Amino acid sequence: MGQHLGTARSGEQAHIKIPLRGTAAKLVFLGTCLLFVTVYIGSAAREFFADYFSRKLDLASLQLAGRLEPENAEYQYRLGHYFLDTQQEPETAAQFLKSATTLNPNNAGYWLELSRTYRRLADSDRQKDALQHAIADDPSTPDVAWDAANFYWALGESDVALQEFRVVLENNPYSFAALERSWQIRPDVDAVLRAAVPHNAEAYSSFLDFLVSKNEPSAAAKVWTQMVELQQTVEARHVFDYVRYLIYHGDVEHAHQAWQEAASLCDLSGYQPSSENLVVNGDFSLPVLNGGFDWLYDKLSDVSLALDPAEMHSGHRSLSITFDSRGIEDAGIRQLIPVEPNTKYVFSAYFKSEGLEGAGGPRFLLADQFTGASYFASEELKDEGFWKQVGGAFDTGPATRLVVLRIQRVPAGNAIRGKLWIGGVRLANAHRTSDQLAAGGQ
Repeated sequence: MGQHLGTARSGEQAHIKIPLRGTAAKLVFLGTCLLFVTVYIGSAAREFFADYFSRKLDLASLQLAGRLEPENAEYQYRLGHYFLDTQQEPETAAQFLKSATTLNPNNAGYWLELSRTYRRLADSDRQKDALQHAIADDPSTPDVAWDAANFYWALGESDVALQEFRVVLENNPYSFAALERSWQIRPDVDAVLRAAVPHNAEAYSSFLDFLVSKNEPSAAAKVWTQMVELQQTVEARHVFDYVRYLIYHGDVEHAHQAWQEAASLCDLSGYQPSSENLVVNGDFSLPVLNGGFDWLYDKLSDVSLALDPAEMHSGHRSLSITFDSRGIEDAGIRQLIPVEPNTKYVFSAYFKSEGLEGAGGPRFLLADQFTGASYFASEELKDEGFWKQVGGAFDTGPATRLVVLRIQRVPAGNAIRGKLWIGGVRLANAHRTSDQLAAGGQ
C-alpha cells in the first residue's frame, strides 16, 4: 500500500506542474494581445486626433496634427496652404508643400499649390517644374490648366497657353475668363476657334456671347456659322441674345437668317414666319418665348398677360390682357416682324373685350422699329362681347426693314380697366396674297 501511495503522490506532483506551465503561456499570450490592442488603440487614437486637429483653422492645431502624423501628406499640405494664404509666408509654405509632394508625388493639387508658392517667391524655374508635375499627374483639371495657361502666357508661349485654356473650356464651356484671356492672347477668331474652343455647342455659344459683349460682329458671325455647321442643340437664350444684338445694330437680314437657321438647333421650327403669315405664333397656340422674333413682353404691375384656353378664335387658345391701370402707353407685348421696303402689306386680327372702362381704348399699331414711323393703326378694341375682326393695308417706306406690332393705349397715359382677348393675328405681303388667291381660283 505504501508503494501504491507513493506512486499516487508522485503522480499528483506531476499533475500539478502542467497547469502552472499552461497559466504562464496564457499570461504571455494575454500580454501580447494587450500590447497589440494598446498599440492599435494608440495608433487609431493618434489618427483620430490628428484628423480632428487638422480640420481646425488655427496654426497650433494644424501643427499638432502634423506632429501626430508626420507621414501624412495631407497635413503637410494644409500647413503649407495655411502659411501661404493666412500667414503670408511663402518661404515656410514651400517647405511644407515640398514635404507633401515628397510623401505623395501623384497629387496634382499639391504640386499646383507648390507652383503658386514659387510664383509668390518669383522663382519661375521651380514654378514651372511644379506646374509640369501637376499637369503630368492630372492634365484635365481646370484649376491646373488655368494656372498653366496663365504661366505660359506670361512666358510668351501663346500656343501652349491656348491649349491649356482649351482644357479649361472643355471642363467649363461657360468660362468667360478663359475666353477673355484667349482673346487677349490672340484676338483672331479663327485662331481661338482652332486652338482654344472645344468643338461643342456649349463652348461655341459661350464664345458667341463673349464676342457679342465685346461688340465684334464679324467674329460673332463666323462663330454663328460654325455653330450652325455643328448641328448640335443650342440653348435658345443664346439665339435670342444674338438676334437682339443683330437687330440693335440694324442688321435685320442676318438676324432673320439666324432665326431661320436656329429652327433646327433649338426646336424653333414652329416659330418661323411663312408667306401666308409673317406673324410668329399669331394664334398663341405655342408658348410665348419672349425672345427672337416671337412675342416679346414686359412685366407691368398693372397689366396681366396670360394664355387663355377658355377663349379662342383660331387654334386652341388666345392671349388675354387684363388692364387695371391708372395710365399706360401700351399693353407691354409686341413682336418684331421683318418686312421688305416699298411693299404693300395686309394686316388682320381678331379681338374680344369685356368690361373695358376708360376714355378711348387699346388698338393694334404697326410702326417702323428704327424710325418710329407709323404705318397702320386699327380701330379701338373695345365694347365687343364676341370675336370681331380688325385690319387694313399699308405700304412700307423705301428703307423699311423691320416693323414692330404692339397694342397701343389711346389716348396714352389714361386710366383703363377691363379685359381684352386677341387671336388670329396675321400679316402678309398683299401682292403675294393676291397671287396665291389667283392661283387657288385657277
